[in-house]
Amino acid sequence: MIGHLLSLINLKAGVLSLLAIASTFICIRLGITADFPMSLVATAVVFPMVFSINGAYERRERALIAYGAVKANGHALHLSCRDWPHDFDTSEMQHKSKATLAQLMGDIRHLLYSPVSELSVNEIAVYRSFSDISKLINTDLRRAEVNPSELSRCNQFLSKMLIAFEDLKHIHQYRTPKIIREFSGFFVCVLPVLYGPYFALVSTQNEIGLAYVTPVVLTLVLVSLENIQKQLESPYDQIGEDDVHINAEHYVERLQAESAGSSDGKS
Repeated sequence: MIGHLLSLINLKAGVLSLLAIASTFICIRLGITADFPMSLVATAVVFPMVFSINGAYERRERALIAYGAVKANGHALHLSCRDWPHDFDTSEMQHKSKATLAQLMGDIRHLLYSPVSELSVNEIAVYRSFSDISKLINTDLRRAEVNPSELSRCNQFLSKMLIAFEDLKHIHQYRTPKIIREFSGFFVCVLPVLYGPYFALVSTQNEIGLAYVTPVVLTLVLVSLENIQKQLESPYDQIGEDDVHINAEHYVERLQAESAGSSDGKS
């Protein structure tokens, strides 16, 4: 827990803390005091930043739902290749569906973990994998004499996977409003120094040490909120503790287990 909290403290927090202490020291020496309202901190920094954090968190939750939809519909498609053909050896088809889904999940992971600038190149491989799944449905399953209504349902699985992937891609491509992040980021840098006269006033009413502790605490709180927002901004960059992890290998192992569990019944 302590390690996670310390990860929110960076060089910027140290530099701003020193500047805030220096500003407070100068104001105390020069006798410059002012009773600034602390509501300015909430209005200029805390409220916009909490808004951005909440938006970033909602995007992460949407990404998890879309990721789950890709996995669930792909798994359903794999089970369809295993169980829906009658009087037909499905071992080769199961292997093909597993390999195609493994390729798809790997391509999606590569796209989401790569910079947005590479998206247009990486999405080609993803759509190629979706094309292979479509061919599997409309060629292999049709050859296995799966009835048309079940083929239609398989195409619905594919359609839902495509929709979920588009959600994943757009969450990767678009961020929370940049102007809000820049606005709050500017005041994170300015307010701890600007409030030097206020901290000097605190020193006249309390112990002198409190006048230097307060700007450091304020700076750490503001910078930590900013770092939380940055870590949540992209749910795929694998920087923060709460990022979405695309575990393609475990997914393939699950499909392999499904195939192995039915091999005796199909042999």
